[in-house]
Amino acid sequence: MDTADLELFARVVALGSFSEAARAFDLTPAAVSKRMARLERQFDVRLFQRTTRRLRTTAEGATFHRHALRILADAEAAREAMSRRSTEPAGLLRITAPASFGRMHISPVVPAFMERYPEVALDLSLTDGLVDLVEEGLDLAIRIVQPADSSMIARRLAPNRRVLCAAPKYLERYGTPSTPAELADHDCLVMHHQHVWTLESPDGAERVRVSGSLQTNNAEVLRDAAVAGIGIARKSTWDVGHLLQSGELVPVLPEYAVSTHVAIHAMYPSARFLAPRVGAFIRFLQNCFGDPPYWDRSDQESAL
Repeated sequence: MDTADLELFARVVALGSFSEAARAFDLTPAAVSKRMARLERQFDVRLFQRTTRRLRTTAEGATFHRHALRILADAEAAREAMSRRSTEPAGLLRITAPASFGRMHISPVVPAFMERYPEVALDLSLTDGLVDLVEEGLDLAIRIVQPADSSMIARRLAPNRRVLCAAPKYLERYGTPSTPAELADHDCLVMHHQHVWTLESPDGAERVRVSGSLQTNNAEVLRDAAVAGIGIARKSTWDVGHLLQSGELVPVLPEYAVSTHVAIHAMYPSARFLAPRVGAFIRFLQNCFGDPPYWDRSDQESAL
């Protein structure tokens, strides 16, 4: 197989169009169609389902796409490992990150990154909206997700550990719950449409429906309300680790793990070769965050 054909195939899947992929590779749509037909003949399968409105992969095409992404990622890793990196990371690096996480954990390390790599210019967009990297011409996204988009490569930066927490004055006034079921009798601060909390123990998962005097679509509002003693919040430690360390917040039901299926990832388009500046930024963040990340360490020491 020609890896160039695999890369073209991955771009067709990512863009959902022969003509869009043709423009991305400076080819004609007919040339793209011919190369995709060649792949179909090689494996004697139909890779795409074409309709008048859109292009989709068949079941066989979806399976082939997963393998193609792994092959391209391995080839890219091999090139990176064998390269002597004769040039330093340079050029414009366009990044998007969640607003709160970006302000707390990306923004503080940007100056050190730029000092280390003076030939790199940064364009950092902080937004909680889901941005299409290919359509917007972005190089990298920091996302707190469980990767599911097969058109993206995800590199894990840190876990997204969650805890239940409250201000000491709230617990002094209303008492500390000793079981998950008792949360139903407390003022629980919730995000919109997240009124069921799942907690894990050695005996299994326990789901409890919670409610309270405040619900919102903004995680920072919940954090501020918890610090003010309004109620119990379910928070990520990257958001409240420093408050747990200072004692402004204390864990609630620490013997129960708060269920989470997501982590903090750096993600970039699979059909795009990893530019040195992108790889440098990913490695820089991994080094800064540490393992475990600094917000989960008792000493709160940064890896900078």
